[in-house]
Amino acid sequence: MRPAEFKRRRKQLMRMMGAGSIAILPTAPESVRNRDVHFPYRADSDFYYLTGFPEPEAVVVLIPGRKQAEYILFCRERDPKKEQWDGSRAGQEGAVETYGADDSFPIGDLDDILPRMLEQCERVFYSMGCNAELDQRLSSWISRIRCQSRSGLQGPLEIVALDHYLHDIRLYKSRSEIKAMRDAARISARGHKRLMQRCRPGLREYQLEAEFIAVCGDAGARYQAYPPIVGGGDNACVLHYIDNQDPLKEGDLVLIDAGCELDYYASDITRSYPVNGVFSKPQRQLYELVLAAQKAAIAQVKPGNSWEAPHQAAVRAITRGLVKLGLLKGTPAKLIREEKYKKFYPHKTGHWLGMDVHDVGDYKVDGEWRLLEPGMALTIEPGLYIPANSSGVAKKWWGIGIRIEDDLVVTKGGHEILSKDAPKEIDEIEALMAE
Repeated sequence: MRPAEFKRRRKQLMRMMGAGSIAILPTAPESVRNRDVHFPYRADSDFYYLTGFPEPEAVVVLIPGRKQAEYILFCRERDPKKEQWDGSRAGQEGAVETYGADDSFPIGDLDDILPRMLEQCERVFYSMGCNAELDQRLSSWISRIRCQSRSGLQGPLEIVALDHYLHDIRLYKSRSEIKAMRDAARISARGHKRLMQRCRPGLREYQLEAEFIAVCGDAGARYQAYPPIVGGGDNACVLHYIDNQDPLKEGDLVLIDAGCELDYYASDITRSYPVNGVFSKPQRQLYELVLAAQKAAIAQVKPGNSWEAPHQAAVRAITRGLVKLGLLKGTPAKLIREEKYKKFYPHKTGHWLGMDVHDVGDYKVDGEWRLLEPGMALTIEPGLYIPANSSGVAKKWWGIGIRIEDDLVVTKGGHEILSKDAPKEIDEIEALMAE
């Protein structure tokens, strides 16, 4: 993202905050993997969205209308000895020159400098509960200021939920964000195609996982948006299966839910196909049903439709199909009212997508399902899951788990499928797996 993109976001938030306000937002802490080894660091999404600053131990402060500086970044100082071990740091100079801060101070000076900034503000925009240590420090600062009321200091009168405002901004993607998500989806689609070509009985699930990660890394996407799910046979019926260790068996389907992260933006694609490259009749029947449900849901992704409209379309298609196949008995309308379809389809049809794979944004506004608008990005992912030994279900359906998931962005005229390069038609899949 260009610096102008981050500046635009900060300006938009500060306009919403208004004069007399201050916003305080820390980045994510480093996380220990084991003993003295850390997980690869990733900045907090909200923090990065406003700053583009990738380092740990940092806090951004925004003060609309402040003459000295509206955008202040507290971060680590330069330290040649530590940088020799852990890599370069931006320091105060880099925070200003590279990341556009109006001013920057060492993170160690937070307790000395930030309380003085708070003294001049009426409202604090802050997300309580996300950083326990900073929560406590902020409460202490405000208490000390209020104790000096006889000296003429008033300080903040209220704390406003920052995430409520910021997440509403993040819900609407800019052209630059959509491009990043489109690029991430293209890379992930390339990975899914490679796995279709590579898949065969005898491979272990983790071998396909490794292949996917390698394809993404080779294309410049070093990180996954979430732990890949590679579930063969009955494992595909476990919605968040991540063990990925069992052998792939002749006659089974494999479900692969995997997506890379590129420039802090997620992709999220799921494909399901036969390990041996050819759908059996029961597998084909259920797959065609899920695909029809997904197409019905995708058709509902357009401005003015509610968030719930795609899910309702998928539920109708799946319920009718399950009745036709004999997996449910009764009238579709009654089965939908009684939610009988949830035995085989227990989840919703999608979620917001963006910097986080399950991205921020309210699904309801004033108790009503939110209406879709241009710039919103989401997934569409209906599925069917029939574990082995399912009571009252014919054995031919056992061990089949199918989910088909694509990434979409709402446009003025309807939608764009960002993940369209990942094959999902049966003939296309079988032809690719036969190569």
